Amino acid sequence: MKLYAAPLQGFTEAPWRNFHQEIFGGVDAYFTPFVRVDKGEFRNRDLRDIAPESNTVSRLVPQLIASTPAELERLAGLFVKMGYKEADINMGCPFPLVAGRHKGSGILPYPAEVEALLKELVHYPELRFSVKMRLGWERADEWRVLLPWLNAAPLQRITLHPRIGRQQYKGETDRASFAAFYSECVHPLVYNGDLLTVDDIRRVEEEFPRLEGVMLGRGLLARPALACEYAGGTIFSSHELYDKVKLFHARLFRYYEARLQGDAQLLAKVKPYWEYLLPDADRKAKKAIKKAATVDKYLATVEQL
Repeated sequence: MKLYAAPLQGFTEAPWRNFHQEIFGGVDAYFTPFVRVDKGEFRNRDLRDIAPESNTVSRLVPQLIASTPAELERLAGLFVKMGYKEADINMGCPFPLVAGRHKGSGILPYPAEVEALLKELVHYPELRFSVKMRLGWERADEWRVLLPWLNAAPLQRITLHPRIGRQQYKGETDRASFAAFYSECVHPLVYNGDLLTVDDIRRVEEEFPRLEGVMLGRGLLARPALACEYAGGTIFSSHELYDKVKLFHARLFRYYEARLQGDAQLLAKVKPYWEYLLPDADRKAKKAIKKAATVDKYLATVEQL
């Protein structure tokens, strides 16, 4: 199966992607956090993140988020101008501020808006489109009315996270609804959601043998070796994992240290990674990382861990 790295806002930006491929690897393609039109303009940080010169991974798929054909037109045009041949459409973001604007999973209860976006894709033959989505926003069966349009659209794959938007990341994934979608979807399908171990991936592979692949999000943030371990068939020892994570962290830290001003900015950027990274690590050390108020204290606690 293909192994894809999911887009997570604030985490899987260009430095994380570049260093991850260099140190761990195992990923077939990395997807960028979504690019959007904000007050009629592109955000500078989005432009920097998808700039070809900022990225060294072997395959990068930029993701867009839109609620109207006009927004999609601008974003697709940007991707073409930057030389991309693929683009992913976000119909899965569960955060209320996004969903309330009929974007991400917030567009799923509005079939006419989904239809309008998908009909727009034929105007960009130079881009191969995919969709990342959830089962719905309010209900786990909202996908049913959308599936005819999805099946008819020129899509190279659909990535489905089997939760509804209102759940965000809480509660259980809905494997039964995923199975129903799987049986009726004509496009190659990718499973995304709560894949934290190699065994989790193998169970999904066994249950859904026609999958094109899986997309790893929080599981890859927690255990950056996850894709490599599945692809290589070998689980890292704790010593091997910690050595590689130490190098990975050091590269990320040095990157942001050279670009951000002062302890507060730097710590605000690097400390959130520990919300996911190495969840089974010593609790006291992780708590000390969270509490560290200076860069020196932070580095000392990371070294202790």
